[in-house]
Parts: sequence; C-alpha cells; structure tokens
Amino acid sequence: MGPALCLVSAACFGALAIFGKFAYEAGVSPSALLLVRFTLAAALLWVVLLVRPELRWTDRSPGGRVLATAVGLGAIGYAAQASLFFAALRLMDASPLSLILYTFPVLVTVAAVLLGRDRLTARRGIALVTASTGTLLVLAGAGSFHPVGALLGFGSAVVYTVYILVADTVVHRLPPVLLSALVMTGAAGTLAARAAVTGGVDLSFRPVGWFWLACIAVVSTVTAMLTFFAGLRHTGPSTAAILSTFEPVVTTALAALTLGEFLTPLQLLGGALVLSSVAVLQTAGGPQPSPETGERAVRAPVEHVA
Repeated sequence: MGPALCLVSAACFGALAIFGKFAYEAGVSPSALLLVRFTLAAALLWVVLLVRPELRWTDRSPGGRVLATAVGLGAIGYAAQASLFFAALRLMDASPLSLILYTFPVLVTVAAVLLGRDRLTARRGIALVTASTGTLLVLAGAGSFHPVGALLGFGSAVVYTVYILVADTVVHRLPPVLLSALVMTGAAGTLAARAAVTGGVDLSFRPVGWFWLACIAVVSTVTAMLTFFAGLRHTGPSTAAILSTFEPVVTTALAALTLGEFLTPLQLLGGALVLSSVAVLQTAGGPQPSPETGERAVRAPVEHVA
C-alpha cells in the first residue's frame, strides 16, 4: 500500500494546477484562491489533530522557537511560493509550469553543495546538467512562450528551495501533521493580513468557484499531504521522492484531457529529462529535506511543497 498511497498523493498534487485553472475560469482571483485554500486547509488539519490527538505527540517539547519557525515557514516561505505559482498559472499553461516548478529538487542539490551540506559527485553533476537541459527544452518548445510566467514559475521553485532548506532545520522536531497545520496557519495569516491591507478579497465569483476551491483545499492539499505521509511510512523518503515524479505527469495528462493543453515533442523530451534527473538524484543519495516539510510545500521528500 505504501507506493500506492504515494502515487495517490502525487495524483492529488498533480491536479492542483488543473483545479486552479478551473477556479480562474469561474472568476476566482489569485488572492481569493490562496486565502480560501490555506484557511480551509488549516481548519481541516486542526480538526484532524483534535480528533486524533496522538498526531500531536512528540517525545520532547519543541520549544517556542521551533513553533515560531514552523509558523514563519508558512507565513513567509509557503505563502510566497504559492503566490508566485498561482500568479504564473494565470499567464501560462499548467503542464510546462509544473515542469518548471519541478526543478526544485535540482536547486536543492545545488544549494546543499554550495552550503557545504553535501558534495557534488559525477553522478549528481550529470543529473544537474540533464535537468538544466530539460528545462531549457521545456521553455524552448513552448508554442507561445510567456517570459513573465516562466520567470514567476522559476521564482516559485527558488522560493520553495529556500523553504525546504530552512524547514530541514526544524522538521525533525515536530510531528508531520502538526507541522503542516502550523505552516498552513502561518500562510493563511499572511494572506489574511494582505487582504486586510489591500481592501479584502473579492468573493463574488460564480458558485462553481467554491467547488474548485474545495477541491484545491481538500484534495490537492490535505488529502495529498496525508496520503503522502501514510505512504512514506512504508516506502522511505527516496522511494517516495521518486514516486512523486508522477505528479507533473498527472498534471500534463489532466491538462490535455480537460484543458486541451498539449506539450510539444520537444517539451515532452525536456520533461522526461527533468523527471529522470530527479530520480537519479534520489538514487544517488542526494540531499533529503525531510518529507514532512513540503507542496509540495508540505511534502516533497527531496529534501522534502509546493
């Protein structure tokens, strides 16, 4: 069941961009999408913790600093990463965006080497070159390249990389569901504060928009995260990380089926290079920011969300 749960999680995360596209079509703004998503997800996670108090258990007191860091990860890192991702989603297709975001495992490896947390081997070097080539092919193969969208998407991957490296310092101090609830709460707090400063968010979109927002919060956030944690217990982080490469595959397939978005042969080749490099990095024993931290942001074991 472990691999199956990891694949279910990847499929749920892979549907995120598709749900976002449909929410935009219903008139939902990015600010409303993010605020509702994180508020609802945080509420659901706290309900889970209330019903299952053993999930709050830890063998030692984490201390106020660790709790504050967890909230800060959401308030600064996750909120910024998601904001960049959904801003990019308004400008470009879901499939290439998902592949651009999935460069974050490579960025984590580069950052870990530069920070002295890991060393660069020949195998990892080849994986980095392969991923870079794949990303260039994804961008070059776009029929209607949107430079701002691509830049926002890559910015999301960079922010997520920083988020993972910081989260790796606290992830072992908190139970995963509690950490996720704190991260979601922090993100919801930042977005609520931003809404208050900017005059609020517009919730006058079509009723179907609420359905897509519920899908984003329940399916692509809470369910995706909880199934990942359950699968991770049986597979280990490296296997879970490799299985998570199913996520952009799901995004690409769903985008073709529901949105009429198709990758060109050049982009398909680039995507294959990006995903294969992630698998190589994991089997090579690359840096593993703990799976409890990640979107993606609460689950990517490539440390390891977005």
